[in-house]
Amino acid sequence: MVKIGDVVLNDFSLLLAPMEDVSDPPFRALCKEQGADLVYTEFISSEGLIRNASKSLKKLDIYKNERPVGIQIFGANLDSMLQTVAIVEQSNPDMIDINFGCPVKKVVSKGAGAGILKDIDLMVSLTEAMVKRTKLPITVKTRLGWDSDSIRIVEVAERLQDVGCKAISIHGRTRAQMYKGFADWEPIAAVKNNPRMHIPVFGNGDVTTPEKAKIMRDEFGLDGAMIGRASIGNPWFFKQVKHYFQTGEHLPPVPISERIRVAQKHLEMEIAWKENEQQGIIEMRRHYSNYFKNIENFKEHRLKMVTATTLPDLQDVFDSILQKYA
Repeated sequence: MVKIGDVVLNDFSLLLAPMEDVSDPPFRALCKEQGADLVYTEFISSEGLIRNASKSLKKLDIYKNERPVGIQIFGANLDSMLQTVAIVEQSNPDMIDINFGCPVKKVVSKGAGAGILKDIDLMVSLTEAMVKRTKLPITVKTRLGWDSDSIRIVEVAERLQDVGCKAISIHGRTRAQMYKGFADWEPIAAVKNNPRMHIPVFGNGDVTTPEKAKIMRDEFGLDGAMIGRASIGNPWFFKQVKHYFQTGEHLPPVPISERIRVAQKHLEMEIAWKENEQQGIIEMRRHYSNYFKNIENFKEHRLKMVTATTLPDLQDVFDSILQKYA
């Protein structure tokens, strides 16, 4: 049994990673239906929240059927982060996650995300202040370090735990690597195997197959895997991993009819969430290529999906895909 505050999870849990422009309420709900144990929101700017920026506030929406859910925020200014807590609490999440790992330049240049890995003392003090400000569990997502010469993740994780962090998710790359090369899970295992550590330790990075999830569980002994890119256009990934754990076998490929059903449901949920048909249609365009990946001679259908402007037009495309491939 894995516990984050009062949230109880499976012994080896599958977490949906916070992904910008992907991990919105409709996508999180779909992943939850397919077996995700814990989901996180897109990362949300603390500065955007305290300025009442509509885009940031919209990201605080939570569906009842996606719990447990954590709201992830980022920032480097202590006052702003503390002001954010009261705003986030109004959405009643199950936990608040602090992003200390985003490698994107526009975030790092402000000292936020992975930028704070250059100032571990600030990272720890900010976490401690957040813990003291709320009764909600505070969790952290981070990377191994700024670069290969500054990997101190065992020490960092221990210090975060000591100030009250309730769980830590670690991406097995440094900021310098961005998303290149391979994720190194050995330092994450070193965090888990530190006899002083007692909070859950989740691994992130390159968990792209059920076999890799099993390795993370059985060989590295982590408390769970945080799934990112493998779930985009494939919310079934969580079910596929759990089936493999139970049987040692792979589920058959997701049939076209099921891909269409879920893509249509996703589209309907996006429209409902946005409360605007056009916005929902536009929002879904980023997902179609992933839902229908690796299908031969599919370019024409994909082009129609990303250029359609009405629901009837999209339905016609879905119908033509079924007729051709199902």
